[in-house]
Amino acid sequence: MALDSATGSGMSSILSRQKAAHIRDGIPSVSKRIEWLDKSIDLLVTHGDALAEAMREDFGHRSVDQSNLTDIAGSIGALKFSKKHVAKWMRPEKRKVEFPLGLLGSRAELQFQPKGVIGVISPWNFPVNLTFAPLAGVFAAGNRAMIKPSEFTEATSELMKQLIGQYYDEEEVAVITGGPEVGAEFSKLAFDHMVFTGATSIAHHVMRAAADNLVPLTLELGGKSPVILGRSANMEKAASRIMAGKTLNAGQICLAPDYAFVPQEKTAEFVGAATKAIETMYPSGLKDNDDYTSVVNQRHYDRIMSYIEEAREKGAEVHELNPAGENFSQQPHRKIPPHIIVNPGDDLKVMKDEIFGPILPIKSYGETKDAVAYVNAHDRPLGLYYFGEDSTEKDYVLNNTTSGGVTVNDVIFHVAQEDLPFGGVGPSGMGSYHGRDGFMEFSHKKSVYTQTGSEMLAMMRPPYGDKFRGQVKGRIKR
Repeated sequence: MALDSATGSGMSSILSRQKAAHIRDGIPSVSKRIEWLDKSIDLLVTHGDALAEAMREDFGHRSVDQSNLTDIAGSIGALKFSKKHVAKWMRPEKRKVEFPLGLLGSRAELQFQPKGVIGVISPWNFPVNLTFAPLAGVFAAGNRAMIKPSEFTEATSELMKQLIGQYYDEEEVAVITGGPEVGAEFSKLAFDHMVFTGATSIAHHVMRAAADNLVPLTLELGGKSPVILGRSANMEKAASRIMAGKTLNAGQICLAPDYAFVPQEKTAEFVGAATKAIETMYPSGLKDNDDYTSVVNQRHYDRIMSYIEEAREKGAEVHELNPAGENFSQQPHRKIPPHIIVNPGDDLKVMKDEIFGPILPIKSYGETKDAVAYVNAHDRPLGLYYFGEDSTEKDYVLNNTTSGGVTVNDVIFHVAQEDLPFGGVGPSGMGSYHGRDGFMEFSHKKSVYTQTGSEMLAMMRPPYGDKFRGQVKGRIKR
């Protein structure tokens, strides 16, 4: 069941009922967890076309093929992965017993216990995937969920609310829709854990609100994910892969390559290869191409266009990758052709803000250490991308930078690996999920020690004697 613009008290009531149901029903069996996962799989398989159409409507235009790949198939893949492995993940994990308790017959283990009710705040850029991919871990860990989807993708949020209400009881999953005021109230609720995916600026408010109830958080943010192209990189292949990542969802991806370091003598070659890549992917042009997605709303359109205008005003070299020479000034759907900005000054907003659009600044560099130093002088990014065949250089880049994750010789793809954790570091996020790491993130890892029946440990209790002192002395050494 779902509520439109639920009041704080209404949301609190749902949370209370979910928490009570969690205690009443006890730890869910593996079959119950698989039932919850199966319901989401069936929902997406049955209603994927309708959800893709809703996303197309919300964006003005969004590639249906892209939605089917990223939001529908991507979510089903995560849910099926959890379904396949959940029984194994639930098994207690044996741990070694150490002195002074390491007596024959004593045991130590970790038990994985559901936290209870997980709050999920999902964003607009992948509104279905970033709702259901967290649920794969939430359900596998045996939790219930309350979801606050984005008001920017209203049609998709309303449809998810309706569908989830059909598939789940409100005591299992509830969807709360509404604007920023509802989101603010939602983030104040005393969840057992909360997942927020979105802008770093909003994460500050979410974290402050969660602090009042000491709610554990998983923050999936973003930042400026860099690309470093080594001199050994195949420029044509690299440009194709980078521009595919930059134009997917029109660059509205937390892991989109935000800027690229290119060897100074290969800058022109890269621009040419990037232009060719756009021509190959969009041979009929961009403006009326169903494969090319719009910017989600006018505010974000104006923000992205302001980056381009500022760069031109300040004399930067700007390349519009518009192979068909189309006029984008008059259009109904807020499409922006890809742009490359060569060697922009660090004072430009395009180099300060997360771009979240189809603009790629490129910076020429002389030595790899200079590119690495630049990355390290800025906030740690969610993703980092290295292109090249020089293993020594690759190791130097990876060992001397810190990022949430890395893809080598491509962009973004590490997020698609369910057996790898997905998360940021510092300003790009905290905590991680996907696969077993999602199960662990949404589980309480409870330490359980079972004592032996032997009374040999009586020597550890007063009055202390020589045997006790000998045991302790034996432990006090290098």
